[in-house]
Amino acid sequence: MEIFGPLLISTIAGLSTVLGAFVIFLKIKEQHITKFITFCLSFSIAIMIGISISELIPESFFQLIHGGVGKGIFISLVSLILGIFLIKIVIVLIDKQKKKTTSLYKLGILSMIALMLHNFPEGIATFLSAYQDMDLGLKLGIAIMLHNIPEGISIAVPIYYATHNKKEAILKSFISGLAEPLGAILAFLLFKNFITDTFISIILLLVAGIMITISIEEIYPEIKKYREAKLFYFGLGLGILLLLINHFCF
Repeated sequence: MEIFGPLLISTIAGLSTVLGAFVIFLKIKEQHITKFITFCLSFSIAIMIGISISELIPESFFQLIHGGVGKGIFISLVSLILGIFLIKIVIVLIDKQKKKTTSLYKLGILSMIALMLHNFPEGIATFLSAYQDMDLGLKLGIAIMLHNIPEGISIAVPIYYATHNKKEAILKSFISGLAEPLGAILAFLLFKNFITDTFISIILLLVAGIMITISIEEIYPEIKKYREAKLFYFGLGLGILLLLINHFCF
């Protein structure tokens, strides 16, 4: 069967993170930078927590309970807790680095790690869906592309304003998006006959735990530093609105 189409869909969906990263080219006046950062970080919280509680957790949970309710609940909880535990270890390791450890830079790196892990199974799912049914794969690819664009914002903005290096901000967003076509290629070469719904569900629950932890323990405290309550609620509301549009239209 033709693999170029499914691979192309996965690649476009994944690398759409770079589109989000281009917001760093907006000319923001110095007195408005904290407002812009607050808006972008608030938007990121809505996307990360929203995707986790509206898609990753319920879809994975209902898949896992097919093997038994008790077993499904246990695996779901363990996967979520493991995700939280893993990202806390990463946070400690980043904090130990003396170089470039501004809070904004750390947020960008943590977001990149979380979204790489998120994009990898997405790439597998998109590729395998398109491989079996191009129409289904195309719809899934569009939906993923819509929420990958704001994910690119969540990586690029904090890294850029921490380093003032556009190339690094774009590169980190690109690396995160690249996880999607890599997942697609891996699915075709190694796992297309072995990857199960249970395996993908566990990975996505790990990712949900990671993204929720980053949002609550790292991004939200950073937002509070800027004391821009109106921009916080505006960014949060816009992120939720985008998720609703994505959910009901695709």
